[in-house]
Amino acid sequence: MRSVETVQTTSTTKTLVINALFIALTLVATAFINIRLPLIGNGGLIHLGNVPLFLAAFLFGRKTGAIAGAFGMGLFDLISGWTAWAPFTFVIVGLMGYTAGTISEKGRARPVIFNALAVLAALVIKVVGYYFTEVILFQNWIVPFGSIPGNIVQVVAAGIIVVPIADRLRKLVAKI
Repeated sequence: MRSVETVQTTSTTKTLVINALFIALTLVATAFINIRLPLIGNGGLIHLGNVPLFLAAFLFGRKTGAIAGAFGMGLFDLISGWTAWAPFTFVIVGLMGYTAGTISEKGRARPVIFNALAVLAALVIKVVGYYFTEVILFQNWIVPFGSIPGNIVQVVAAGIIVVPIADRLRKLVAKI
């Protein structure tokens, strides 16, 4: 029989590894699977970093979702020349992951519906959060509207990819 200390250490190590994995996946998907759009505002960047973010939130809960999003996309901003955006991204995307994970955790009986609602909530957080971020950075209330279509596309695309498979993956992960 394993001691309580061994079980806690294993659990802590497993959580640390899962969080690190999803931070890395979010960073890589944001950095390497993206398209820069020639739009007004920040120029627009559509990426698939929201896919591992949603997977983290739906499979492992709100804390992992928040950590993956905040650190993964925040690191992307720091290393890719979008440094001014990093603190905003850390908060906005961390909140997206936390909220998506919270909603997903509430809907285990109807995961597809609740995961879709979680994506919708994350979409609202992203659009509103980055709109006001751009108002602050550009000191303009009109220019930020140019980034909204790109933000919508990236969250909706991630939702289309993740929502149909998340519950099956969650059941698979639970067996491990």
